[in-house]
Amino acid sequence: MTFTLDDVRTQTYKPRDAWWTVFLVDPLAGRLVVFVANHTRMTPNQLTWGAFILGLGSAGCFLMADWTWLVAGAALYHLSFVLDCMDGKIARLKGTGTVLGGWLDYVFDRIRVLTCTLALMWGQFTITGQGVYLLLGVVVVFLDMLRYLDALQVAKVRRQMRRTLPEDSLEEVDLQQEFRTKFSWYIGLRDWLRDHRIRTHLVSGIEFQMAVFIVGPLTGQIIPVTVGAAVLMLVFELAIMFKLQLSSRDLMRALAK
Repeated sequence: MTFTLDDVRTQTYKPRDAWWTVFLVDPLAGRLVVFVANHTRMTPNQLTWGAFILGLGSAGCFLMADWTWLVAGAALYHLSFVLDCMDGKIARLKGTGTVLGGWLDYVFDRIRVLTCTLALMWGQFTITGQGVYLLLGVVVVFLDMLRYLDALQVAKVRRQMRRTLPEDSLEEVDLQQEFRTKFSWYIGLRDWLRDHRIRTHLVSGIEFQMAVFIVGPLTGQIIPVTVGAAVLMLVFELAIMFKLQLSSRDLMRALAK
């Protein structure tokens, strides 16, 4: 069977994704998936391993600390992320996904973030002597862990809410009527972003990683970029919690009816 780019878009692209992925990864990853699916026997797990190896290469470059090496590390990190997106697309396109593959993908992602963080911040500390880089390393690892745990728990709570409601009451919670009333401007922005396949969570874990490991090294402004990205991600995480609180209120009203 021969796959086309339209097949990849319709069968593997997420309905909504991070804007970094939509604009800077999918255009390349989608075309590479067509080539890999049609002309090679590469498996999703092999792509996962490839992404992991590139991630380790990125960490090695970051450890060298010089700006030229930082640029190389940023490039390798982006390519690692492209491969990381491709493994899931190949799995969905060919129906070859496995439980082991999902586990490898998750574990390798966490190891990549940890090793790249340690290498980047330690490398900068060794050439500048500024202890703030060591503190930033701790912050980056902590926020990456927090973001994943929060995402898992929010998804779990939403599933529980939907199981609690009768089927004909689900729509009321989905509308989040109180939120619509107070923040009508946001609803318009959200709808526009959805039409372009972009999540309203504009600074998620993906954008945070790319700021730390790509934007910061490329611009030579690792400290301000990392701090700014961390603040923005926390703001968007708080916004998710606020929306979840409003949804819970809608749930209670729907149950009362």
